[in-house]
Amino acid sequence: MWKNPSEYLATNTVKYFARHKGEVNSCAVSPDCQLVITSSDDSRIHMWEANSGLLKHKVTGHRGPVKSCCFSPDGSLFASSSHDCTVRIWTVDTAECLHTLTDHCKSVETVCFSPDSKSILSAGWDRLAILWDVQTGEKLKSFNGHQDVIQCSTFSTDGLYIATGSWDYTVRLWSVGSDTNTNVLKGHKGNVSCVSFSVSGMLASGSWDKTICVWNPRNGFLIFLLNGHGDWLRTLSFSRDGILLASTGHDKMIRLWDCEHGKCIKVLKSRSM
Repeated sequence: MWKNPSEYLATNTVKYFARHKGEVNSCAVSPDCQLVITSSDDSRIHMWEANSGLLKHKVTGHRGPVKSCCFSPDGSLFASSSHDCTVRIWTVDTAECLHTLTDHCKSVETVCFSPDSKSILSAGWDRLAILWDVQTGEKLKSFNGHQDVIQCSTFSTDGLYIATGSWDYTVRLWSVGSDTNTNVLKGHKGNVSCVSFSVSGMLASGSWDKTICVWNPRNGFLIFLLNGHGDWLRTLSFSRDGILLASTGHDKMIRLWDCEHGKCIKVLKSRSM
């Protein structure tokens, strides 16, 4: 399909998952595409069967809105971060909480697993990004440098680097093996709300300024500045081969970008229930 994805991409069916009693802040699909987790302001995480829409688990434990959730790459665990200042690690099979991580002092906006599923990163309103050991729940190190809330984070596909996006309008690149940032990427004119690495090492960042920046993160060079969304960016994700980038915005649009030429090749509009 990569020869001309704009000819093949279509929305055949739309499935709705509607059991939360508050705004849904985040969702994630399991590596085998069989499960979906959603997190909400109702302090709960719901786990669903992707194909049937069956609600498998109502996961409780957080004492405030759950801001972010994600699956581990090996599919055995999922993690959540909350306004209650904690991060929790859960088993997929039983939805049992293995660890509650408590070193943050303010709302935790983002959490993500390393590619080997052995560590997680969390960050939020205290402007700190913290790296944790998944097996023991111990804090490994902190990354300090942002001047405002950290809203998003991601690991590079080789697990050697971390990117964080902040309300200080910057993206910071950190080496997992060091406590200092290796680069500060400046170009956005609004809060940075989402970040994503490609397999080739490109880094995309989306912002409240309605733009997407595609960077060479090592030297800080801006490869593309992508315009088209009518409101702030919510999420970004590269295709497995790194050629395509999908973006979603608060404008209820999904855009598909050709990252070889920096052009939008498909626009999908959400439909009302």
